[in-house]
Amino acid sequence: MGRVVHFEIHAENPERAVKFYTAVFGWQIKKWDGPAEYWMVMTGDPQARGIDGGLLRRRGPAPTDGQAVHAFVCTVDVANVDASAKAALDNGGTLALPKMAIPGVGWLVYVKDPEGNLLGMMQMDKNAN
Repeated sequence: MGRVVHFEIHAENPERAVKFYTAVFGWQIKKWDGPAEYWMVMTGDPQARGIDGGLLRRRGPAPTDGQAVHAFVCTVDVANVDASAKAALDNGGTLALPKMAIPGVGWLVYVKDPEGNLLGMMQMDKNAN
């Protein structure tokens, strides 16, 4: 079985994306010392369940509104979906789909980061309906 072990965020302006993800989720992001322009993304405690990723400069046009999604969409576990959505909007993100209940699972909202990338935020709540 193939398990996801790394993700990548594509950005026209990597520094702006670093600022967004650091402010919204508290991720640690630092520029890689290797030969490519690349940032390493640490999303939490390495001993906890989850994955880390990378961030790189986008090599083509950004997605436009109404365009189909041509990528995997990552969803981030958050303690409070309302506060996290507000943080995303306060830091240059836009609302893509409003908060919705996933019955028996939790609350989900989709936003776009300032680079136009779609991401989900999920607050686990078995009582959501």
